Formats: sequence, C-alpha cells, structure tokens
Amino acid sequence: MGFYGKGDDRPDWKKGNAVKWVAVVVVSALVGSAATFATIPMLANHGVIPASIQASTDDTGGLSQTLPTSVNVNVSDGITEAVKQVEPAVMGVVNYSQVSDFFSQNNKLQATGVGTGVLFYKKDKYGYAVTNNHVVDGAAKVEVVLGSGKHVQAQVVGTDPYTDLAVLQVPVTAVKNIQPARFANSDNIEVGEPAIAIGTPMGLDFADSVTAGIVSAKKRIMPVEEPQTQQTLDYQAVIQTDAAINPGNSGGPLINIHGEVIGINSSKIVAQNFEGMGFAIPANEARSIAEQILQTGHAVHPALGISGYSLNAVPEQYWPDVPVDYGIWVRAADSSDAKAAGIKSQDVIVSIDGHTVKSMADLRTYLFQKQPGQTVTLRLYRGSQQLNVKVKLGEMKSVNTADTPSNDGSSSDSPFSVPNFFGY
Repeated sequence: MGFYGKGDDRPDWKKGNAVKWVAVVVVSALVGSAATFATIPMLANHGVIPASIQASTDDTGGLSQTLPTSVNVNVSDGITEAVKQVEPAVMGVVNYSQVSDFFSQNNKLQATGVGTGVLFYKKDKYGYAVTNNHVVDGAAKVEVVLGSGKHVQAQVVGTDPYTDLAVLQVPVTAVKNIQPARFANSDNIEVGEPAIAIGTPMGLDFADSVTAGIVSAKKRIMPVEEPQTQQTLDYQAVIQTDAAINPGNSGGPLINIHGEVIGINSSKIVAQNFEGMGFAIPANEARSIAEQILQTGHAVHPALGISGYSLNAVPEQYWPDVPVDYGIWVRAADSSDAKAAGIKSQDVIVSIDGHTVKSMADLRTYLFQKQPGQTVTLRLYRGSQQLNVKVKLGEMKSVNTADTPSNDGSSSDSPFSVPNFFGY
C-alpha cells in the first residue's frame, strides 16, 4: 500500500469497487484472526508468549475468555534501577595544571580538564576511585567532585599509560555514605546486552549524565595513545558500545542492567559520518591494574630489556643494512638477560613468538600478553643474516604520569627527541 494524494494516482472509488474493498478487508481480518488464534497455543508451548494470555475455547469452538489487549514490558525500569545503584559512586575528576600568568609572570593552578571516576574500594582512612590515565596526565593537583557538588582534593596513587588507567585516593570521610560500585566479570558480557554510561560530558555542568545503548562488540583492538603527543603506545582489546560517550565521560563506568561495572569508558571515534562508536576498557583488566597500583603504586608489565625505536621512526640514512623496512631497531641491550640472549645494538627485531612486529606498539601488544620470567623467541636481522634468539623477560613498572607533564612536543618514539627506553 502507499499514500495517495489528490492527483491522477487516486483509485476509482465507485460503489462496486468500494464493496469489493470492504469484502477484501473483512475476509483478510477474519483469516488473520483465525491464524492468530490457531498459533497462540503453539507460541505459548514454546515460551514465545506467556501462557496466561493463551485463549481457551468451548466445545463449539467459540472463545470462552477474552485476550488482553496488550502486554506491557517496561525496559526503562531496569535501567533506572541500575543507575540508582551506581550513580552515587560516580564522581567528576578535575585536572589542575601549572600555567604561567602573562601579567604577573607567576605560575598558578588552573583547571585544564574534566573527566570522570568511579569509587571501587574503601578501607580504613581512604576511598579509592579508578579513572583514565589521560584524565590526570600532567596534573599538579587533582580534585574529585561528588554527587553532592562537594569538591575533594585527591591524591594520584598511580597511573599506567599502557592501559590508560589511574587510581585516585580520597579521605574515607568524604565517601563514608557511598557504596563502592560492583565490578562484573567482563568475560561474560554478551553482544546486544544493555550498556549504560555515566559520566561528566562537557564539564561539571553536565555531571552524572546517563546514556544507554548496547554492547556492540566484546573485543575491538584499539590503540592506546600517549596523551600529549598522541603517539600510539599499545593496542588493547576493548568493549565497543553505541551508548553516547563524549569528552568528559573518560574514566566513568559502563554498566550492565544489574548495576555492575563492565568497563571503564575511555574513547570514541570522532569522524564525519561516524557515530555511536565508543569504547571501554574491560572491567577485568581495569580491576587487575587497579589492584596492582593499590599494592605497589604502579602496574607491572613484562620487559624485553632493550631500548629501541620503531624502524620507521628512524631516518633512513641511519638504518642498518637489513632486508626489511619495518621492525624494532635496537639501540642497546640493557638487561643482563637481553645481553645473555645475544641481542646487540643495530639488530632489527621483526617478530616475537611468530607474531610480526612492525612498531613498538606491536611489540608491546604481544609482549604484554606474557608474564615476567617467561621466555619468548625473537626473530631478528643482523645485517642480512636472520637469527632466532630466546630471551627471558624482565619486569617493567609503570610511571606516575601525574605532576610529570611531557608537553614539550617531543615524540617518545624518535631517537632525536626523548629516548623511549623499553626495558628497566
């Protein structure tokens, strides 16, 4: 059927035609009703519709009870209850940086960024919240803003640039009446299940904003970037969602319909003709990194024990004579294990345990799937000679990026700026 206007396409509504149309409509309605009633018992038996709305018939085939006109399912009730459970634990996070006053020539603290955090643990004198590393990167001071509007100074316990996570500490008296959020097992999430984001998009004026969507994908490989230079540090598997995530949502929780945190919101794709593509760090990874930071003040990752650069970050005139144009150019073997394995300066590493590595980010991605103390096999070129070497992995501790601004514009993957030591 279509929509008819006042032009030549209007059908001829003569009396005979009208009778035929009415007859068709009546017959269609009767056939449709009979088919519906005939299928109700089958649908009820298979659990498609509740048995309570199945109609029964008398001996003459007539209906002995009336079908209800509708079935009400209020999905919003579940979202509302989930938000009520978690929202008190969500807080704004304000990054204050030292800026120079042009007139007085003195430095002063100024709010330079706002993100979100979520309380996940309380003990003794302190409460602890998790957020993104890029929210507190370079901060000289950090404040959290509670749901009541109260500003509380926070201490950055530790950060991990490679997973873009950080842990904040606040006095327990400030959060004594707030229940920490529960974290779900993010391995058990399902594509299509509800996903709810809570955060502070566009600043504190929009604190505790709630957006809802679904889990669009469980594991998308996305880059983790250094906040100041936007250089790719690593690639990690993240949750994709179409729940709206905007600047300021970073560090806030992505929750399920049960009010459990399934991820920490971290990024979105911002490009023309793209929308509804946000990403969150899975709850299991966030919990593991947060626990490490709580215990030692830093996260621990396996280390190869070398310093080096992506070959494509080195000017070609300095390349060693190797038959490849990708890989990791070794500046030096720093650890005793790397030296014992026979790794030398000017070597170019092209794979780890059979996985091709074209950049430092590739190397970290595969390396971080291992544990300190494990042994990996590297394929490398020394000139035109291809070698396989086995290396025992050491340990690398993440640095605290707060109060250590790196906004000098240098790239950590270039040998002609700040060296990128990938080792101890």
